[in-house]
Amino acid sequence: MKYYIISGEASGDLHGSNLMKALFEQNPKVEVRFWGGDLMQQVGGTLVKHYKERAFMGFAEVVKNIPTILGFIKFCKEDILKFNPDKIIFIDNSGFNLPIAKWAKTHNFKTAYYISPQVWASRSGRVKAIKRDIDEMYVILPFVKDFYKKHNYDVTFVGHPLLDAISGRPLINEHQFKEENKLSTKPIIALLPGSRKQEIKKLLAVMLKMADKFTDYQFVIAGAPSQDFEFYKPFILKDNVKFLSNKTYDLLSVSQAAIVTSGTATLETALFKVPEIVCYKTSWLSYQIGKRLINLKFISLVNLIMDKEVVKELIQDDFNEKNLEIELNKILDDTNRKRLFLDYFELEKKLGGKGASKKVAQLILK
Repeated sequence: MKYYIISGEASGDLHGSNLMKALFEQNPKVEVRFWGGDLMQQVGGTLVKHYKERAFMGFAEVVKNIPTILGFIKFCKEDILKFNPDKIIFIDNSGFNLPIAKWAKTHNFKTAYYISPQVWASRSGRVKAIKRDIDEMYVILPFVKDFYKKHNYDVTFVGHPLLDAISGRPLINEHQFKEENKLSTKPIIALLPGSRKQEIKKLLAVMLKMADKFTDYQFVIAGAPSQDFEFYKPFILKDNVKFLSNKTYDLLSVSQAAIVTSGTATLETALFKVPEIVCYKTSWLSYQIGKRLINLKFISLVNLIMDKEVVKELIQDDFNEKNLEIELNKILDDTNRKRLFLDYFELEKKLGGKGASKKVAQLILK
């Protein structure tokens, strides 16, 4: 069997790599060609394009890079025709994947989608195209299955793959971790400013203002795999600010609190039971457009799954030094932490059991 997998960004690379492991475990003879990242490449198969090459953020930047994006789409179609897969597997990344899916159906390719496009958040009219172009849809959030049901589209809820990625990890010794990474003995506040240069620049500068206000803590920046240390270097100016690359899960497992950019990392932080503040800021134009397109009460996955405010969200103008200090004090307070921990355990229950990647692999091979 030959499979062509298309994913984007660090989270897609993670979930794609786990899916590929499960596919190879169940059938070592499968042939995989993919768009992804380092994690998928480590599993095997053939990497076509790295997600770093097409990491465009915000409406303005996407518009500016339309010729490049169209070039990628054209190349992808040509590459699929040459490879002639038995099935094309799409992972999230709807802006790129949905146009490919439409084309794929006209060429009679079988299609599967793992981790649904966020049609439940905006532009629900895309469901019509998804029903037409996608043979099998596997969703990882319980409320997404309910959303599709309202649109008369039967999808499969497989549980969340992060449960596997996190639960199988060995315990980290905090003292040893700090010693090995040359950190002080102070408790850690983790900073997860995202993976794209634009968002890191906008968010990290404000996050780091907390270092002067909470001197009893050390702030550790979790470096994204898509960015080099040289990019972060100008931000590391204070004694209680440190940097670690490609160790986010280890860092979260020993952190007292975290300040996190909206995205998959908000859910990862919650599953590590770390009290967090969720932040998001983009350009004025992108925010104004997004505000009119997105129809959600919350932006963080934690709050969306729980359908209530579990973690504080500081969005656009609310994300400032004053508010961040107030909210950080709150999540360092023991009373608030106890409430958060109870909500986090409830969140984990809602995500279903372990084994999402294995379930999806079985369904695809079937």
